[in-house]
Amino acid sequence: MLDVPRLGSGIPLVARAKEMRGLRAAYDKAAAGSFGVMLLAGDAGVGKTRLVDELSAHAGGQQALVLTGRCVDVGETGLPYLAFAEVFTKVRALGDDVPASLATPALAMLLPGRTLPVVPDQGRLAPGLPTAVGGHRPEQDVGQLQLFDAVHAVLTELSERTPVVLVVEDLHWADESTRRLLSFLIARMRDQRLLLAATYRTDDLHRRHPLRPLLAELVRVPAVERLELSPFRATDARSFVAALAEGRLDDEAVRDIARRSDGNAFFAEELLAAYSDDACGLPTTLVDVLLSRVEQLGDAAQRVVRAAAVAGRTVVHRRLRDAAGLAEQELEEALREAVQHHVLVAGSDTEDVYSFRHALLREAVYGDLLPGERVRLHASYAACLADPECAAVRGTAAALAYHSMESHALPQALDASVRAAEEAKKLGAPAEALRHVELALKLWDAVPESDRPDGVDELHLVRKASWFAGTSGEPERALAFARSAVRLVDEREDPELRADVRRRLVQAQFSVDGNVSEAAEVIDEAWWLLADRAASPVRAWVLGVQARVLRSQDRVEEARHSAELAIADAREVSAGGAEADALSTLALLAETAGRLDESRDLLRASIKRAAEVQALNVEARARFYLGVSLYENGRVGEAVEEIDKGAARTKETGITWSDYGLELRVMRVVLRYVVGEWDGAEAAAEPPARRVSNTVSARLAAVAGHVTVGRGRFAEAERLVTDLREHWHRDLQIALVTCVVGAELACWKGKPERAVEQVGEAMDWVRRGGGQWLLAGLRVAALGIAAHAEVAQRARTRRDDTAVDVARSQSLALIEDARKVAAGVQPRTGTLGPEGRAWLARAEAEWTRLSGDSDPEAWRAAVDGFDYGAVYEQALCRWRLAEALLSHDRRAEAVDELRAVCEVADRLGARPLQDAVRRVARRARISLSDGATRRDTVDLLTPREHSVLKLVATGRTNRQVGEELYISEKTVSVHLSRIMAKLGATRRAEAAAIAADRGLLD
Repeated sequence: MLDVPRLGSGIPLVARAKEMRGLRAAYDKAAAGSFGVMLLAGDAGVGKTRLVDELSAHAGGQQALVLTGRCVDVGETGLPYLAFAEVFTKVRALGDDVPASLATPALAMLLPGRTLPVVPDQGRLAPGLPTAVGGHRPEQDVGQLQLFDAVHAVLTELSERTPVVLVVEDLHWADESTRRLLSFLIARMRDQRLLLAATYRTDDLHRRHPLRPLLAELVRVPAVERLELSPFRATDARSFVAALAEGRLDDEAVRDIARRSDGNAFFAEELLAAYSDDACGLPTTLVDVLLSRVEQLGDAAQRVVRAAAVAGRTVVHRRLRDAAGLAEQELEEALREAVQHHVLVAGSDTEDVYSFRHALLREAVYGDLLPGERVRLHASYAACLADPECAAVRGTAAALAYHSMESHALPQALDASVRAAEEAKKLGAPAEALRHVELALKLWDAVPESDRPDGVDELHLVRKASWFAGTSGEPERALAFARSAVRLVDEREDPELRADVRRRLVQAQFSVDGNVSEAAEVIDEAWWLLADRAASPVRAWVLGVQARVLRSQDRVEEARHSAELAIADAREVSAGGAEADALSTLALLAETAGRLDESRDLLRASIKRAAEVQALNVEARARFYLGVSLYENGRVGEAVEEIDKGAARTKETGITWSDYGLELRVMRVVLRYVVGEWDGAEAAAEPPARRVSNTVSARLAAVAGHVTVGRGRFAEAERLVTDLREHWHRDLQIALVTCVVGAELACWKGKPERAVEQVGEAMDWVRRGGGQWLLAGLRVAALGIAAHAEVAQRARTRRDDTAVDVARSQSLALIEDARKVAAGVQPRTGTLGPEGRAWLARAEAEWTRLSGDSDPEAWRAAVDGFDYGAVYEQALCRWRLAEALLSHDRRAEAVDELRAVCEVADRLGARPLQDAVRRVARRARISLSDGATRRDTVDLLTPREHSVLKLVATGRTNRQVGEELYISEKTVSVHLSRIMAKLGATRRAEAAAIAADRGLLD
């Protein structure tokens, strides 16, 4: 065999210059502050690792921090997050440069030697129940959320110091939890100086491969680029082989090896290493090539390599010795030979492990083992792992389950699977925990009762499976397991157990489709099982869940009774989580009844109790509703304070990205918009650098869209509205807010007909949302009437009475809906707070504008309505009030209003409002110098279009305009067509009239 240089050992890249340029460009972009992802795809052996090694060398030369983690085939390694555990072990080794966020307790899940944090008993938190009719929330694993948040924090902190390259190799072998962590990070990274490079095999991705859904999701993310590595072309393959041979082979041999390699770099390397003068004896397949390398070894070395292949890509020295059955000295000699022949690679000085030089080599050796040989070697590893000394090492139980299954030791596999599920739960990996529990269930009937683990039964496993399925994003399976658990538990006599299993079924039902009627029947069954029993944690939770279900059915008094019973039981038995949850439900019921002070006191009590027992989801929920209650009832300053506290608390506890953590972040954006802190609103929204790519960023971007429109960044707003439409099916709130933003945008752009369409879509979403969206419906109604008023005003300009009547007719339904909400005709309205009253007042004022005689007193009422702290909305109403005052010849009052509006618009940077106020002042010959600073205007027309329109307005023909502006008559016609399209006009005279009305003509 020829002793050839190995890939990555100084051999220059051949035919990969284009790909390398792309990787370097991606690094440079990330280093400049724009997070990016490079997915390197290709067949096994095509050169993916070689490219990321070059990328790592390039980044290292630029003083970047390079962190590499590898996913491995199941083998002996049963740890979830293995690639990230490898990465964070390297982070911990940074010494004095270790980031402060590495001390977060949740990261103990990734760092061996650190005590695992205590995760709250999530099964008692009932997070999957609805917050109101028509809405449901997925179940979430608190430990996993805390881990994800901690990983995000560490990588962000590192990237603030220096550019970071995070390499994840062999993504096709990643466990489900690793895939979810990657999805989480990619969705939430923004301007971090970080490049994530991941490799995966395309030839391994069969139709049902679990990586495929993640790849389909990532394709939509603008920060993600995919680099497909194709095999070398014939000329490139010859150049590659020639570079490896370094002149030791003639041209004919180089061409022969290049041809046989099929353009695969690793295959070419192995063929070259196996080359002899007898070219006819050269192996013809990659497996033959790889096995020929192993066959060059002595018997002892081959025995060691075969034993290592059963362990996986990497094997620990001691376990390899026991599995191979060799004495220490004999093992060391065999290992030395395997390393010298480039079959195995020794670990570092601190790692007593050996790895196959390439995963394909391990696969070839494992595939060549005889069936009986495989079983024997798996049994040897299982015996080693069953040693009590190994039990304390993370991942041992999962590895033992794997080797026991492969060696047909079913009782041992069952016991190990149960323990592996518990370990995966502690590591914040519910998907892996589910896999282990499902294996245990599969083995349950195959293992004699006497050999089953103590303290575990089938019901216990099914209940665990339901919870793990729910928290790993598989609600349908969670529901199926929950139904199975009810069938199993009904064979028992224990009423508390039967009731608790039914409570879990209610959680699973709501996580799937919010089937309220079925859930109500199930929770009633649970309650009747416990109605005559003493207080207990189970009874407290069943009552708490029943209260939520009854509230969702508008059975208010029954819900209140159940919540009060739940609180009493919980206090009697010190069930803090159940008490806090029931207090929140009771608070929402009190708010619906109009007892606002009582509601807030209950929410504060819920927050305090939940914090005491670390019921994190319950606490976040109560903090959110407290902030919303204060906001909707006009106490905006207090609402800002409470929402900020809630957001800080979720960050402190590591659940920033939980459901209610996200809701708190969204409310921070909304409140800063309302109080006029627009810079803070945009910062809190963390706007994506490019397209909106996921539900989280879509929620934040949607509410920040109000600022984008308000500041006149119309092109950006148009792109945002288009991007957000792709997320409507995922979240009702995204759809509703997008429609409102789109309507506002269309009105400012002078396209009221388009605004009317957007309002119609928004009202459809309001009706889908049910009673909980009635307040939003008031805002939508007001915007709709405003849009119709614009349509009617244009119609009057062109004397189109029919269009005016249509606008009034269509607006009538909107104003009637708004009045019904205020009168309490619609169900579940509760008390109409200051915000609701303000939007109703604006709707009434817009209705007077629609009639052509805008009423100053109606607009004064709207201005006063928004006095609770809605700075921008109040300024908009002042603008319309000024117009109404001028139309009623109340000039002095109008001047004061216009100047007040101008001051607010200048402070906010609200350019469209600034322009609108200046147009009104210009028409009325009012000076705004006391309160306004001259700024560039947001103008739909180009300077040339302005010139054309001014001349047309004076009565000139197209030819006369062309002669005066030194352009052709045809060009004038083109300009006029564009002007009419922008202004929504159908004739020249109408365009001139609209332009004059909007202050576009001097």
